[in-house]
Amino acid sequence: MKHALILRHLAFEHAGTLEDVLARHRYQFQYVDAPLADLVRLDIIGPDLVIVLGGPIGACDDERYPFLTAETLRIRERLASGKPLIGICLGAQLIAKALGQPVYPARKKEIGWQPLSWAPLLADSGISALARAPSMLHWHGDTFDLPDGATRLASTETTPNQIFTYRNTVLGLQCHPEIRPEEIESWLVGHAAELSAAGIDPGTVRADTLRYGTALANAAFQGFSDWLSRVEPR
Repeated sequence: MKHALILRHLAFEHAGTLEDVLARHRYQFQYVDAPLADLVRLDIIGPDLVIVLGGPIGACDDERYPFLTAETLRIRERLASGKPLIGICLGAQLIAKALGQPVYPARKKEIGWQPLSWAPLLADSGISALARAPSMLHWHGDTFDLPDGATRLASTETTPNQIFTYRNTVLGLQCHPEIRPEEIESWLVGHAAELSAAGIDPGTVRADTLRYGTALANAAFQGFSDWLSRVEPR
């Protein structure tokens, strides 16, 4: 049985559709709550797959959230190992940070549903099935520069580096293809203050999730599954 380690920053932001993909590929998976864990002693190299999830803090907020320093170092070690790694939202930002790129506030918060613009290289990425989704969920205020040696796969006007790959075994996603539509209410409640401050109506996000969520879940399941099949040892 293969093993996946999932670093989580908020209890209600979990791996979603990726859990179903892991079950299909016969992975046991373990959640580790990064803010509470002993990250210095955590085995980041042993697992067959590491997934780093999102959260509301900034990747460079080490002074306010000191655990981020250790988490970034462990991600850098995982990158050096060459073993499969997925980062979503904050996770993608931490990968970019670990690869030496700045993470900084975007021109505006990107919260809600909108389509991605896909790069031609998507066809060779292993995750091309994700493009079947008519729209994508976004929920972030920061962005980052594309790491050296990385390949951009998708963008929006606000965020040029929405999805990238690095050395074939690393996948970074600023957006949230992992969301299960039935779980959006937890996000709307958990991020209520952020939505209010940004002037975003939760009803709009809810309605768009009803409209697009199932198609995204299906596309994400196939896309993540195809990518995992490509990077797994044979």
